[in-house]
Amino acid sequence: MAIVEVEGLNLFYTDFQALKQIDMRIAANTVTAFIGPSGCGKSTFLRTLNRMNDMIQGVRIEGKVIINGEDIYESNVHVEDLRKHVGMVFQQPNPFFKSIYENVAYGSKIHGIRKKSQLDEIVEKSLRSAALWDEVKDHLNRSAYSLSGGQQQRLCIARALAVNPQILLMDEPTSALDPISTSKIEELVQELKEEYTIIIVTHNMQQAARISDRTAFFLNGEVIEFADTMKLFSNPEDQKTEDYISGRFG
Repeated sequence: MAIVEVEGLNLFYTDFQALKQIDMRIAANTVTAFIGPSGCGKSTFLRTLNRMNDMIQGVRIEGKVIINGEDIYESNVHVEDLRKHVGMVFQQPNPFFKSIYENVAYGSKIHGIRKKSQLDEIVEKSLRSAALWDEVKDHLNRSAYSLSGGQQQRLCIARALAVNPQILLMDEPTSALDPISTSKIEELVQELKEEYTIIIVTHNMQQAARISDRTAFFLNGEVIEFADTMKLFSNPEDQKTEDYISGRFG
């Protein structure tokens, strides 16, 4: 069953068209990877799924982005509620200048949870889900910036999970990390899809092949091919896809 349905999506930065007539259906509890060369539109498209592009002046969107049966660009949609259901993890770890505990509890507090026992439970569950609890459980009051880069990224994942989203968007979440931290994040993604729908932008085609169920290849603002990952990498239908994954360009 599709949790995300995109129909005829076009996105413009003033006069420049960054996304062109995108149609896509993403099933729940899957990992979907977006690949393609720099500037091809994959991160721009990812940000349309929780309206992060709203903050950019001059952006105009046509078409529909339907999540759980609701067009998220309708005027009656509350963006804060949308982002509770569609969380995001960015390329660079971006913890708040707060303690580890307060980073994870932040979103729950914003949404009105104040009882300490309830916050404690949310923090522990989220850190466990992000495979970080055992490493930080005795140091929850330390600054988030005392953690390594890989730990900070898992903390940001825990922070996103704490408000119980259905969908987790990840924009090149391992590009700034060492191989060991990258491996931990990849293992985590595989575990998280049991409860969440994961959509990830990656420049690393091997990573897309390792962790995703379906892969979309973007080029010049278009989705050239969207297919089961194994098929796309082993037997692509479009010559442009073949050229990209074989290293002829990009």
